[in-house]
Amino acid sequence: MAHYKYLIVGGGMTADAAVRGISELDALGSIGIVSEDVHPPYNRPPLTKGLWKGDDPDSIWRGTESKGVELHLGRTVRAIDVKNKSITDDLGTVHSYDKLLLATGGSPRRLPFNGTTPIVYFRTLEDYRAVRGMTELNHRFAVIGGGFIGSEIAAGLAMNGRKVTMIFPDDGIGARMYPADLSQFITGYYREKGVEVLTREQVTGMQPLGHTLGIELKSGRAVEVEGVVAGIGITPNTELAEAAGLKVSNGIVVDEYLRANNPDIFAAGDVANFFNPALAKRIRVEHEDNANTMGTAAGRAMAGERRPYDHLPFFYSDLFDLGFEAIGDLDSRLETVAEWKEQFREGVIYYLQAGLIRGVLLWNIFGQVDAARKLIGAPASARLAA
Repeated sequence: MAHYKYLIVGGGMTADAAVRGISELDALGSIGIVSEDVHPPYNRPPLTKGLWKGDDPDSIWRGTESKGVELHLGRTVRAIDVKNKSITDDLGTVHSYDKLLLATGGSPRRLPFNGTTPIVYFRTLEDYRAVRGMTELNHRFAVIGGGFIGSEIAAGLAMNGRKVTMIFPDDGIGARMYPADLSQFITGYYREKGVEVLTREQVTGMQPLGHTLGIELKSGRAVEVEGVVAGIGITPNTELAEAAGLKVSNGIVVDEYLRANNPDIFAAGDVANFFNPALAKRIRVEHEDNANTMGTAAGRAMAGERRPYDHLPFFYSDLFDLGFEAIGDLDSRLETVAEWKEQFREGVIYYLQAGLIRGVLLWNIFGQVDAARKLIGAPASARLAA
């Protein structure tokens, strides 16, 4: 049985950031990572962004192995023995720890079809490679979902000359986040770029048609494609934590020091439910900034630092030649005030609730995230400096 001073379950960006956080305070402490992924940690955002624009595929690697960490890849942790401070993986291998970090991320939601239907539920490097490989042979693709993953992968495929049909139940692309007029503009913009956007639609079935797939829609329409990619959200991987008796509620519930309800077990990244002072509520964030900052903070906390995690993460997206950075609550149900330099091309949208700013969307404006973060919780009349 191998023993580690610091043991991390999960091998994504959060795990890599935690390794770096630990090393900043304890350069000699032994660190182990047990990950289901067969690859060492890598950056995920390029999988739906930069790699479709021609970025070097090797640029995604984070170099975790250079930090002296022992990587146990392609292994699934089956159980945590809280009393004996150890974990057991799918091969029966036991690893013990002084401090444990659960960075288990989330699993893609899946459509209610049988396993023989060739749908890529886009999340990992292998998913990117699978879809990229499909583009070498096929031309017509369906993208199911109109949120972050769906809109980004649809743009990536279209920019690479593929015929794309987007299918989702909302009124427009990103309708749950953008104000209605911006969502409708984006939807029209995608159509101008050659993407067929089918709003207010749901997939009810799929049938193999030789070398193609027939997608059946609730409206009765059918779409024939050669590849299907789904991006319909994730659910946090909490089963391991639940079985170990840790508190779970939309993720693993952690305190301000990122500890679960066990002083030697921490959680961070997509799977962690934490209290954010700026928003005055518990949140769970599935974006890069949170993976990096929270992972680093968890690593430092495991190594003994007593500093509350009070960071409000930002997020961003690229949609063809449009893009944004944002902070706080971006909920289209909130009151919004838009201040455009050029309508739908460059401007700031403020999300308001009870007379206070709850979120800021910087549409095609970059480098203002820190200033926007300071406005969260400010009176609705507050604005970014010109």
